[in-house]
Amino acid sequence: MRVFVTAGEPSGDRLGASLMRGLRAQAGEEVSFDGVGGPLMEAEGLRSIFSMDEISIMGIVEILSNYRALKARIRETAQAVIDARPDVLVTVDLPEFSLRVAKIVRERAPDIRIVHYVAPTVWAWRPKRAEKMAAHVDQVLALLPFEPPYMEAAGIRCDFVGHPVAREPVASAAEVARFRLTHGLGEAPVALVLPGSRRSEVARLGPVFGRTLERVHEARPELRFVVPAAPAVAGEVQQMAESWPGRAVVIDPRDLGDAALGEKRAAFGAADVALAASGTVSLELAAAGTPMVVAYDMGWLSRQIIGRMLLTDTVTLVNLVSETRAVPEFIGAKCRPEAIAPALLSVLEAPQEQMRALETTMKRLGRDGPSMADRAAAAVLDGLGRG
Repeated sequence: MRVFVTAGEPSGDRLGASLMRGLRAQAGEEVSFDGVGGPLMEAEGLRSIFSMDEISIMGIVEILSNYRALKARIRETAQAVIDARPDVLVTVDLPEFSLRVAKIVRERAPDIRIVHYVAPTVWAWRPKRAEKMAAHVDQVLALLPFEPPYMEAAGIRCDFVGHPVAREPVASAAEVARFRLTHGLGEAPVALVLPGSRRSEVARLGPVFGRTLERVHEARPELRFVVPAAPAVAGEVQQMAESWPGRAVVIDPRDLGDAALGEKRAAFGAADVALAASGTVSLELAAAGTPMVVAYDMGWLSRQIIGRMLLTDTVTLVNLVSETRAVPEFIGAKCRPEAIAPALLSVLEAPQEQMRALETTMKRLGRDGPSMADRAAAAVLDGLGRG
């Protein structure tokens, strides 16, 4: 069996490697892998035709400035697929690259089955993306349980295979105790502060979060603030947190090397509540059983555009997966300290309703039952008629 698989960023490399393991275990025959991927996929036997880093481009400005080189890699990858004549092409996330490759392959080699791994967020905005995908994608592997009906309505087979966060390990009681001791937290209640992983997010949210913490600290002076910083913004977060109240503890992953992930998990496990930017971090918090308040803001123009395009009344994945509105969120013009602080204090005082939603979320994301690798591989093989 021949599989061509592409990924363009670390999260995609993890998904691709997991799928490769699942296919090798379930196919009942030898499987060879060609494509584009990172070190994890290469460790599983992928022969990458060029470095994954060359297509790991995020943002409109970055895409436009690298457009010529990106377009050349799209053409090269599509031609490699056509020359390889695989049983299936699996493109993992990175739609700016993946779906352009898929389109060329479908036009020039329509008999090659095409699977896209990670459904686009058509449930939130730009629903017509599903219809466009239907012209050159046969099957989608979805990470969220409510996504298949949106893709199926456009005529694409869609299989929910679980979300990787549901199977991530969480900190043990011993690791949490060590974390508290190391950082001098004692028995004090802990609030995580997560202002984002991009410089633009931290610059916009940091001051709002800081003023929120001042209000919270005034009401609960015993509360300690812990800030697990993302590597790309650790310096900015460290500087910003110096002016925050309550002797904020900043976890700088640049100083920790391989221990950084374990330290982050321990921080999540030690927390009683979190104030977080909108994003998949809400699922990480849910996995750790940490109740939260979500806040996010953007520039005025982005507010107007996204506000008009948004199709849901919540952007928090915990709310969407659990079919509740248990996580308070403050988005756009609502992202104000005088609104966020009371909500954070309220969740800290009475987290029970939200805790039930977090538990439901993890169950629905596939915490129990077959592994994500097994589900994804089974879906691909079934689509090929080899299940």
